[in-house]
Parts: sequence; structure tokens; C-alpha cells
Amino acid sequence: MTATNTSSHHIVFLDRDSLIANVRPPAFAHSWKEYAHTRGGEQTVSRLQGATIAITNKVPLRAAELAQLPDLKMIAVAATGTDILDLAACRERGIVVTNIRDYARASVPEHTLALMLALRRQLVAYRADVEAGLWQASERFCLFGHPIRDLAGSRLGLLGYGALGKAVAQLGRAFGMHVIVHNRSPIEDDSVTQVTFDALLATSDVLSLHLPLTDKTRNIIGAPELARMQPTALLINTARGGLVDEAALAQALKNGVIAGAGFDVLSKEPPLPDNPLLTLRLPNFILTPHTAWASEAAMQKLADILIGNVEAFAQGTPTHVVASAA
Repeated sequence: MTATNTSSHHIVFLDRDSLIANVRPPAFAHSWKEYAHTRGGEQTVSRLQGATIAITNKVPLRAAELAQLPDLKMIAVAATGTDILDLAACRERGIVVTNIRDYARASVPEHTLALMLALRRQLVAYRADVEAGLWQASERFCLFGHPIRDLAGSRLGLLGYGALGKAVAQLGRAFGMHVIVHNRSPIEDDSVTQVTFDALLATSDVLSLHLPLTDKTRNIIGAPELARMQPTALLINTARGGLVDEAALAQALKNGVIAGAGFDVLSKEPPLPDNPLLTLRLPNFILTPHTAWASEAAMQKLADILIGNVEAFAQGTPTHVVASAA
């Protein structure tokens, strides 16, 4: 790719408030406009008129919007997932799409383990008991009532084994867990055991998801898959909303099909009021608002990579490319 005329670039950041970090100015001549958030649709098209580079975290850009943006040359996604974009339409229009990689290799795995620990140690249930005065009324020095299980000696199943899956595996081993993996393609890693999808479901004590959201992975965990898991198993999702059938999960938790679940993502974000997971008031379910990625260090690294991607594109040597001209 030849160098781009950097003096003509107009950059628009559609959802600046999604990133709490110092976003340094790109090191080339440009104009810059940022918005705290953008609703999408017509507002997105209006704000991107004349823009050659769009920055978006979660504001979607589909074929209908892209068709109205003839000047757009690059979309810099301020995240790893790119399902907010119509990648085929980007390729057809010659729009380069980049994403962010390996910025949350500590933040997301730590959050994943935190969910596992909280559920295995029954932290939510015991905190509720203390707040209800049950410990204060106990005849013993401690309060029982919720079974506590160790991570040590249990089996950690990973569905997907990219950078974050590998980091979770490392933490799991540090806690004494045996790691099994099901991945789309074979992996060369003697520290884990590769198993079939059926074996992963049937034998994992904790099943953690680390997949992108695609047509093939949407609802990859539904009612049939939940039924094949052990009744003592936990399901953890810090990857993408939509990987799990949320209605099926809610029913499985209510009926004791699995022991618990910890989620940081939902199929629609912000969630709609009728999302079945929002109304669960169960001590064995923890829902956090898509914050696994959002440590201060991770967000600053993301911001630095983001601007690096923009600068590389302007220099004619784009990096972290997800899509380019067809």
C-alpha cells in the first residue's frame, strides 16, 4: 500500500467516552472531531460526513451507512471484536479495518478468575447472609449453608485458545487446575489437553468461553449444551455476548442444571430491560457490566495501540488489519 496523503485526513471518534484513557494526537497533519457517544444510524452518517478515518468502539457501521460515506478510507475499531461492522461491505468499498489485539492480557483473565473464585467460594451468598444477620445469630464461630469448592484439583475447560484463553490457562494452572481445551484448529501446547467439544462440556468443572462472535459461534452454548454439562459446573463468559442463549441459561440456573455462571457480556449492550439475565436474583449468578477489559492499564494500552494503528495506516503500512480492499 502506498503512503496516504496525511494532510487530508479528517478523523472522527464516534464514542470517545467508551475509553477512559489519554488518547494522544496522531503524529501527522489531521483534523479531529470526537463525540462522547453516538446513537448510530442517521446520526453516525451525519457525524462521519467528510471523514476519512472513523474510530468506533461499539457504534455499528453497516452497509447502509457505509454507502453514504464515500470519503471513508479507514475504520479503526477501538476493541478486538469487529462484529459491529459489515466487513464484506468494507472490503467492497476498499475501507481498511483495524482492531486492537493483546491489550487486556492481564485484565480479562484476572476478571475471569475473579468470577470463578467468587462463585466457587460462594462470596455473593455469604455476603448476603451476613447482611441478613445470619452470622450474628449463629451459635458457632462460623456460618455454613453454602458448599465451598476449591479451584485446585478441578478441571478448567476453555472454549477457544487465543491470547486470552492462554492467559486464563496460565492463571488456572497457578491455582492448581487441570486445563482442557477445545479449539477450532489443533494447537501446539503440551501444557493443556485438547478434547472434543462434547468432552469439554461433559467433563469441565469450570467452562470459560474465549471465542469471537460469528454466525458459527452465536448461541454455541444453548439448552442442549447446558444439559450436557455437569450439575456442579460453572459457566464463565468474558468474551462476547451472544455466545450463550441467555433465556436457556436463565432457565438452567433456576432449575439447577448447572451450579452457577459468571458473565461480563450480554447479547445487547446496554442491555434491554427484558433481558432474562437481568432479572435473576440468584446467589450463583454474577453479572458485571462489560468491565473485564477495563483496567486503567489495559485502557491506556488500547488507546496507544489505537493511535498506532491510525498512524500506520496513514504511513501506508497498516497494522492489525481485519479487512482491506477486496
